[in-house]
Amino acid sequence: MLQRIRRIDGSIVLILLLLMCVSIFSIYSVTHGRADLDGTHIRMIQYYVLGFVAFFLLTLFDYRLLVRYGLYIYILGIGILLLVSFFGKVKNGAQGWIGIGELSLQPAELFKLILILFLTTVLVRKQRNPLRFWRDVVPLSLIALAPFALVIIQNDLGNALSYIVILLGLLWIGNIKFSHALIGMVILAGSVLGFILCYVHYHEQTVSFIEQTLGRDHFVRRFDPWLVPDLASSDASYQTKNAKTAIASGGLSGEGYLQGGTVQSDRVPYLYSESIFVQIGEEFGFLGAAALLMLFFILIHRLIVIALECRDRGGPLLIVGIVAMLLYQILENIGAMTGLMPLTGITLPFISYGGTSILINMACMGIAMSVRLYGQDVEDDLPLPLPKLKDETTLFSKS
Repeated sequence: MLQRIRRIDGSIVLILLLLMCVSIFSIYSVTHGRADLDGTHIRMIQYYVLGFVAFFLLTLFDYRLLVRYGLYIYILGIGILLLVSFFGKVKNGAQGWIGIGELSLQPAELFKLILILFLTTVLVRKQRNPLRFWRDVVPLSLIALAPFALVIIQNDLGNALSYIVILLGLLWIGNIKFSHALIGMVILAGSVLGFILCYVHYHEQTVSFIEQTLGRDHFVRRFDPWLVPDLASSDASYQTKNAKTAIASGGLSGEGYLQGGTVQSDRVPYLYSESIFVQIGEEFGFLGAAALLMLFFILIHRLIVIALECRDRGGPLLIVGIVAMLLYQILENIGAMTGLMPLTGITLPFISYGGTSILINMACMGIAMSVRLYGQDVEDDLPLPLPKLKDETTLFSKS
């Protein structure tokens, strides 16, 4: 065990500590002196303490046991998503929280890790053989689309889209055929482009369909400032417009800590959570934002190195799922604050306030570190507990 502990990647631990410091100081900057938010940075410290506990516990836990029982973890996760769909608390227009005393758990955040585990469980069975479309790609897609639909019903577009990104990342490393990948990319790109063109050129009809047929007027307030800012209401464009103004005013080196004119006057909603990048951009400028992005880059680079060094089949799959999740959240959050992406309410990993978000991200880092500690062992060939079909072959059997 001591020999394994010595393999802990100190650079990842250091980066996590630096990100924690950035998060706490940024949250303090936008919440201090405000009666309803004062002390938020203290709660964030508590979340990080719990996060580091989860990180070290999962670091020492053999990740292959999680992969073996990914099916049961997935079923439990689906059950929790169904529960929150009926009894969840509503925050910011999304019904996605379960109250536990004074705390709130967001199952959609938790399910990102659950989805990574179960997709890895299935793909490990393939033994790096090419994925077949009907027998592999379609079932894997349904695995991701089930929670996607449940979270969309909860009005949480940001987390729902993360499931699709995780699926695409794992299909790619899972050895999908190039022809299938190419067709999928063409269909996906065509669908996104078609939606954008319809939204821009047939705005009234598209908005009417989203609001009246789908009953998702919340999505319209997200898409309008991104695609048709001239037609967006002042309320819908308020966050994006002020966020871009604040980031631009930061210039090269920023206006100084606790000196940001826009963030200190609270002219951007949810500064402590989804809009935390605005504080960094205004008070620390381009240099501060670039330094944060460099920390993310180094973290992702170290994760990829761990995946490349792993000898077990499941380790690299887990790492790619985690990297896909992090990249999506980083690009979507920062893109939304700069007007390049739609507002989805997604948090900035390790920086935004949120207990569930911090715990899940730190748990992911713990699992990644477990891959580094245990991934050098010989591959785990123990059979995985998956159900069998009538023809006595496993749905995701070894090929």
